[in-house]
Order: sequence, then structure tokens, then C-alpha cells
Amino acid sequence: MPELPEVEALAGFLTEHLAGRTVDRVHPLAVHALKTYDPPVTVLEGRGFDGVTRHGKFLDLRAGDVHLVVHLARAGWIRWSEKLSDAPPRPGKGPLALRVRLTEPDGGGGTGAGGGNSSGFDVTEAGTQKHLAIYLVRDPQDVPGIARLGPDPLADDFTLEALTALLAGERRQIKGFLRDQGTIAGIGNAYSDEILHTARMSPFKLAASLTPEQVAQLHAAIGSTLADAIERSRGLDLRHLKAEKKSGLRVHGRKGEACPVCGDTVREVSFSDSALQYCPTCQTGGKPLADRRMSRLLK
Repeated sequence: MPELPEVEALAGFLTEHLAGRTVDRVHPLAVHALKTYDPPVTVLEGRGFDGVTRHGKFLDLRAGDVHLVVHLARAGWIRWSEKLSDAPPRPGKGPLALRVRLTEPDGGGGTGAGGGNSSGFDVTEAGTQKHLAIYLVRDPQDVPGIARLGPDPLADDFTLEALTALLAGERRQIKGFLRDQGTIAGIGNAYSDEILHTARMSPFKLAASLTPEQVAQLHAAIGSTLADAIERSRGLDLRHLKAEKKSGLRVHGRKGEACPVCGDTVREVSFSDSALQYCPTCQTGGKPLADRRMSRLLK
């Protein structure tokens, strides 16, 4: 699942590649993915994108007074092409959900500018579980998921004091706390595992039980983990972003491998609707967590 660092990289890539281009044609192909109908996506045609930003895991492409907002969910992605075929894509059972064909900076390319292959991007979703969401809105706050987002962990106002206030009285496990988009925006399953490993903290620890020193460790781990991931992704082609994410992870998705810090074996337990990975030596005092969904909390 794309999380904050990958969406940040997508925003940077698109900012660079959309410059000087206008939308020639928009082809919505997956009805289930399109969550809004007024205004229709065709109002993008003839406009240029004048800003690309991120709200948590939501990608926001601004075109004048409208915003094309995309949530990639578990298996969505953006694919850029310098040579899209002029033939309109056919709806079907493939991964393509939305195609945006662009004119070139010099005015060439695109069916509306004299024909010929042109650049553009596809929004795709693999797999059978379809959770990709595409919106066209006047205000990003009209997207329910954006309206409920918590603070951005890379914002200047996400201070140690701000995190301390969020944790006060919080009775959830710290893993669930970090993943809740209404609490902190942009952190998902993978980077919550990485943050907790860096902070040397059990994923089942009660959030409200953290000492001031542990809160400071967690705050530092959030900042460093996300910043490092963004730096590794900077300037990469979209085709290589997913592989870069996986290669940079130390415990997430590494069940059975050696922890790069202490050499212990990375273990896995079920958590909520997914699985988490952790290092017993680094995070739980050497004690393995019970591998069942209703495991007792480790203090």
C-alpha cells in the first residue's frame, strides 16, 4: 500500500512532469473507483494542472478551481507514459481505472492538438479487492477521508508537545494509534512497523503508558523514518518506487530474516486486518508476541 513517503514522491514526480502540459482527454473506465460525478471529470479537458500536493495518503492534483484527488488504497498506482496510444482505452477487467492524456508543452501531441502519440498517466488498481477512490471536487475538504485526517507528521506543528497531547488518555495499542488516519495522517502498516522498530517499542504497548522519554523516542522515530524514506525515493522513476520502498524496510515484510540491528529473527503476528513484523530483541525484551488477533498487551 502506498503510504506517505510514496505519495510524496508521486507528487514530486507529477509536479515536474505535468509542467507546461494541459489535459487533452480524460477516460474514466472503472465506475466503482469514481466517487463523485459533479463536476464530471471531463471538465479537466483543456486545463493545466497547476499544483500537486498530498493530504496524508491522498494525492491532490489541482487544475484551477477543481482538484483531482486520488486515494490509491492497497493496490492502486500511477503509471506515467511518454507515448500513450491515441486509441481510446476499452473498459474491461484489467487494472486501468482512469486515463489522462496530455498535450505536450510545445502544443504538440494529443487528438485535440493534431494527433499522434502523447504523454499522460494512468490510475490503475491490481487485484480483485477494489478500494481505489477517485474524486473531482472544488475543495479537497469535500473528500470525507481528507476532512477527517489528523495532523501531518512532517508538518512543522507536529511537535513533541503535539504528539504528547495526542497520546494523553489513549487506550489503544501504539500500533493501531499510529495507523489511524484520523489521529496521524499518512502512516500505514509498513511504516508503523518501521517506526516502532526504530523507537525500540512493542507494537502492543498501550499508547497512554509511554513515558516522556519513550514519547520523545517515538517522535524522533516518526520523523527520521519518514524523512529517510522520502529521501530514498527522491527523483526515482515511478516504476522503481515500489521496489525502493521494499528495499529500505528493516522489519516490515521481513519475517524470518535477520534484524539488521541485532541479528535476531524478525517475527510476525496478526494485527487487526493485516499482519505486523517486529524484532523481539529490539522491541519486546526478547519475548515473542502471541500470534493471535486477541493477543494480550505487552507492557
